[in-house]
Amino acid sequence: MEDYRPETYGDRIADLYDQMVVGLPDPADCVDRLAELAGPGPALELGIGTGRVALPLAARGVRVHGVDASAAMVERLRAKPGGEAVEVTLGDFAGVPVASVEGGYPLVYVVFNTFFSLLTQDDQVRCFAEVAGRLAPGGAFVVEAFVPDPTLHPGGQSVRTRHLGLDLVQFDVALHDPVAQRVDFQHVLLAGDGTRLLPGAIRYAWPAELDLMARMAGLRVRERWGGWRREPFGAASGLHVSVYEHAGAAAS
Repeated sequence: MEDYRPETYGDRIADLYDQMVVGLPDPADCVDRLAELAGPGPALELGIGTGRVALPLAARGVRVHGVDASAAMVERLRAKPGGEAVEVTLGDFAGVPVASVEGGYPLVYVVFNTFFSLLTQDDQVRCFAEVAGRLAPGGAFVVEAFVPDPTLHPGGQSVRTRHLGLDLVQFDVALHDPVAQRVDFQHVLLAGDGTRLLPGAIRYAWPAELDLMARMAGLRVRERWGGWRREPFGAASGLHVSVYEHAGAAAS
């Protein structure tokens, strides 16, 4: 997608993002697992956005730091109760552009497919390596992501209706490049006061590819679940929660 940058998605969708995710499952189970792994913190969220996960995690007493490319998303975070207390660095999280903390982070996490917003394999590999250098001994890097489904974009494209109402229509259009493992998309909103285009792009990867990236960074899989309630992960799982640790860590 021409002229698309790391901040484009967040800058375009910031004012609507919290409304658009209101129908998603409550993040309480996610926050429970992250709090268990983080202890008192600090925990680092990659792609912190408007704080949907970071703020309830901080409310548990975990000190939370974050990285995000979009100043507009961070502004939304700052406007929420507790948002000013979260330390956020503006930048592309591929390079994990945060200052080192003494002893390292006991938890670094990236949720809701946000890891796939890194649009090249090189950037994804670099992110794993940078995270590995910032993890505390015994620390965990948690990645939540969907399991790719090659059937979603027959013929390399798709159009899906997301909402059809009297005054609002929302649909998604997408182009899929299976060689680059890339999907470019637009959330299209049609309303009486006009049209909104909310562009996005992802570079997806299968769990086995993520595991190889981890291995190259000196990490290994500690656990993998099919959801935040520690559901078993298997062939029918549509998403995975993967917990990585330093390869030299004692077996859990």
